[in-house]
This record gives sequence, structure tokens and C-alpha cells, in this order.
Amino acid sequence: MPEQIFEPLITQDTILFGVLASCLGLVFMTSSSNKAFWKKFYTIVPALFMAYFLPAILTTLGIIAPEWNTISETGEIIQHESNLYYVASRYFLPAALVLMTLSLDLKAVFNLGPKALIMFLTGTVGIIIGGPIAIYILSLIYPEAIGGIGPDAVWRGLATLAGSWIGGGANQTAMLEIYGYNQKLYGGMVFVDIVVANIWMAILLIGIGKTEKIDRWLKADTTAIEDLKAKVSKFTQEVTKNPSLKDLIILLSVAFGTVSLSHFFANILAPFFESKISTIEHLTLRNTFTFLGSSFFWMISISTLIAIILSFTKVRKLEGAGASKIGSVFIYVLVATIGMKMDLTMIFDNLGLLAIGLIWMSVHAALLVIVAKLIRAPYFFLAIGSQANVGGAASAPVVASAFHSSLATVGVLLAVFGYAVGTIGAIACTLLMQIIAQ
Repeated sequence: MPEQIFEPLITQDTILFGVLASCLGLVFMTSSSNKAFWKKFYTIVPALFMAYFLPAILTTLGIIAPEWNTISETGEIIQHESNLYYVASRYFLPAALVLMTLSLDLKAVFNLGPKALIMFLTGTVGIIIGGPIAIYILSLIYPEAIGGIGPDAVWRGLATLAGSWIGGGANQTAMLEIYGYNQKLYGGMVFVDIVVANIWMAILLIGIGKTEKIDRWLKADTTAIEDLKAKVSKFTQEVTKNPSLKDLIILLSVAFGTVSLSHFFANILAPFFESKISTIEHLTLRNTFTFLGSSFFWMISISTLIAIILSFTKVRKLEGAGASKIGSVFIYVLVATIGMKMDLTMIFDNLGLLAIGLIWMSVHAALLVIVAKLIRAPYFFLAIGSQANVGGAASAPVVASAFHSSLATVGVLLAVFGYAVGTIGAIACTLLMQIIAQ
């Protein structure tokens, strides 16, 4: 892809953050309005989706952008990027997970049963078989889209998508190394990853507004989920109080103190495991454990673990001071920064690769729906099982918390599991894609 010179209207994060906050304010003002239009609108479109979609519109219009290029006086191309997503995903996300997990009833989470794991593994299988099916279909319609030889072979690039959609960024990088895809063409795969994954996340968010109807169609048993929600809600009512300044300061100290500890230990564990993994001679085996060298993996895992431990202590009473509500604020900020990464015009930039990605994701979705129907799994399990694969730890808790703040931890636990199986699943997918492509 040739580099395009583009500079959005707003380039300073100090201003951009205010724009995103204003978008969130607009969403909540309209969603709580008594006007008939807005009431009808938000019965169809969830507020969380609009928090994602408004920044996407601003990016599409060129008002804001997650990254851009300028040209210097000497003709050199200078790359710029906003740090807001980094801040939201590395600070606000783990803080939100802590605050939403404090009131966790771990026993009730385990009572959700095996359906959550079944749907997650179904999502994984959907990605594994979706890639080769997409290549086969495109080979019949538009064979040029799956061509290339050697390092330029499209199936090698699609291997990185498989790594991303089963595990995450670390698994994606591992697949790039294993199959040696031409890094000059890698941007096209990143493009498909961003566009297709974001379209699918948008569909899942819209579906949340239709949860009851979908669950009735699936004939799902939502008893365990409703029990978990009821237990958390009952506990919240019992400890709710008008928070004092002291309560709020303690709440923030617990949240960001935990974030600090998670970053501290992540900065120790990630390099340690990376140094050990780098000594493994077998390439595939080495890359299977690449996720252990990811500081993001350790940061999310450690913050969640500490939060679960705190849920067994008196600290859980901070829920009464509004812990999960503040956590939800952080989640909405994260959603706005994710939406900012979506330029709607990108959909038309590379239709061949995009078609592969859309067919691939359709197979993933269809398999989830079929299995959910067969085992009568609630829509929550379908959505979170999918997003734990495709979105990973950054967005799985976002989708989970949209159902209820108490469910965010379920999303994290499944997403962390996705890191572990990501590379193995992606290799299986790639072997199938290679067979079909040749």
C-alpha cells in the first residue's frame, strides 16, 4: 500500500480526548431523553454501539484519526499517532476490570456452566475452518485475490489474521514470523483485520439490544446468567451509599494501584519469558508460547487475578461507592478510542482481501449460531465466545460488560485462554488454507 499524506483536523490528544468525551456525553444525553424519537432509536441501537460509531464517523470525515502521515520540508514522510487508545487499553481497561470484578461472585461465575467455554471453542473452530472456506469460495469467483508466490502468497498473510482472530497481537506477530509473509504487504492484512473485526463487533453490539428476542429464538436457558446478575445487584443494593471523597479516593487508589502492580510485574515477567522462549530452537514451538512474552497479556492477567482476590475481602464493599459505575465510564472511553480506529471508507480500499475476511467471519458467525441453537446457549455466550477470539482481551470485556458489569470478568478469562490456543489454532487454519490455495 502506498503511503498517503493525510492530516486530520484535530491532531492534539488534549483536544481529541475532549471530542471523544463530548461524543459520549451526547450518547448518554440522547439515550436518557424522554423524546419519542430517541426512545425508539435506542430500543433498536444500543448506546454502547453509538459510543463506538460516532468516533468512527468523525474519523471517516477526517476530523480525527488514530494515526496519520505528514511530509516535512525536506520531503520526508513523518508518521504520527494518537496515544489515546494506548492509554485507554493500558490504564483504563485494567482499572475497569478491577472495579467491575470487586463485587464478583466467583461461585456464581462457575455456575454459568460449560456453555461459555463450548461457545468460545466453537468460535475458535469457526476461525480455523472459515479461512480455507473463504479461500475456496474466492478461488471460484475471483482467483486473483488469493494468488501470490513465495513470501507474497496471500495464504501466508491470512495466517496473521488467523493468529489475531484466535489469540491476539502476539499470536499475529508469531504467525508473521513463522510463515515469513512479505512485510511490505502486511499492511493490507492489518487493514482487513481492523475493518472486518470492527464490523463484526458492531453487529454484536447491535445484537445486545435484541438479546431477549435472540434468546427466545435460541430457546436459551439464561437462568445462571440472571442469577449472577441478581446476586451482584442485591449485593450492590445492600452496600450502596452516597460516596464520600474518601470513598472515591480509596476506590481510585485500589484501581490504579492494582494497574501499577500489574504493569510492574508484567515488565518483569514478559522479558523473562521472552528470553527463555527465544532459546527454543523449534520455530513452531517457540512461537506457540510467544504470548508469554507479551506485557499486555501479563498486565491483563495480573490485574484480573488481583481483582478476583480482592473480591474475597472487605474491599468488595467499594461497589457501594460506585466501583462498577466508574469502571463502566472507563469502558466507554475505551470503546470511543476503538471506534476512532475505524475509517468507514476503508471498506472499499481492497475489496478482494475484504471479501475473504467477510466470508471468513460469516463462517465463524454461522457456526456460532448453529451450535448456540443446538445447545440452547444464551446470546451472551455467543457474543463473548466470539469476541474472546476475534477481539481478545481489549474488547471481550467491553462486549461482556454491555450485558452487565458483573460479566466483564467472564470475557477476560476467555480472552486470556484465547492467547494460549491462538498460535496452535492459527497454524491449523494456515495449513488448511495452504492446501486450498495451492
